Amino acid sequence: MRAIITGAAGRLGGRLMQILKERGYDVIGVDIVPGEGIERLDLSDYDASHKFIYARRPEIVIHPAAWTDVDGCARDPEKAIIINGFGTQHIALATAAVKAAVVYVSTNEVFDGRGDRPYREYDTPAPVNAYGYSKWVGEQATLHHNRRHYIVRTSWLFAHGGKNFIQTILNAAQAGKKLRVVTNEVANPTYNNDLAAALVDLIETGRYGIYHFVNEGAVSRYHFARYFLDRAGYAGTPIEPISSHEYPRPSTPPVYCGLSNLAGRHIGIALRPWQEAVDAFLAKEGLLK
Repeated sequence: MRAIITGAAGRLGGRLMQILKERGYDVIGVDIVPGEGIERLDLSDYDASHKFIYARRPEIVIHPAAWTDVDGCARDPEKAIIINGFGTQHIALATAAVKAAVVYVSTNEVFDGRGDRPYREYDTPAPVNAYGYSKWVGEQATLHHNRRHYIVRTSWLFAHGGKNFIQTILNAAQAGKKLRVVTNEVANPTYNNDLAAALVDLIETGRYGIYHFVNEGAVSRYHFARYFLDRAGYAGTPIEPISSHEYPRPSTPPVYCGLSNLAGRHIGIALRPWQEAVDAFLAKEGLLK
């Protein structure tokens, strides 16, 4: 099967390329910045996207590429819609034209975070920030333009070699900096490697639809940080618990935004608990004590 991976220079896109090649796929990687084995493609350019996909005739396009700087999206919401919304529309239209399936990687931030239970796949989105809105626009484009779609929402992704919450907090602890972490933001920490494997498993089922792929269990930012600091040998490092109101930023994150992987479990795809995923991540980094 021929697959195109967008955002192939990123952590999720790169891991997807590795897994697909291991499983015998003919894989083409694209990104806005080309690299070794990665072709350049600007997804905000409709003509370029259509010509690229039409020329290569993939059977599936996996689309994790996005502008994920949530504060940047808040500062320039129209740019966010152009990249995350219209860029996804271009992919959806082009894949439909060549009768290919599409996987769109979305976010828990399409929800407002005002609930009191994990969101299920067909709960009504109501984004409260520009990033979430732009990703919801991408969801709508995928739903309307390509019936062979997989929409996969995830949250709080952490990966090897990338900039993420775990590495930021650990670096601060190593430097002896004072740690202040919010207690009222709740979601599912998700290991990049687990998500990539689940995405590939999903496309091999042929079960189109909306899915929530996250490591099991929702937790606050504060308790998430406390867990991995303890596991990495920083049990004695204090963390000051604060409210999100004490940490002003351009974007307004949803407060309680855990996801339930109901649809995935129904077809036999479940990700392990987030604590086990964090331990695996730390062990691979040589940080698990």
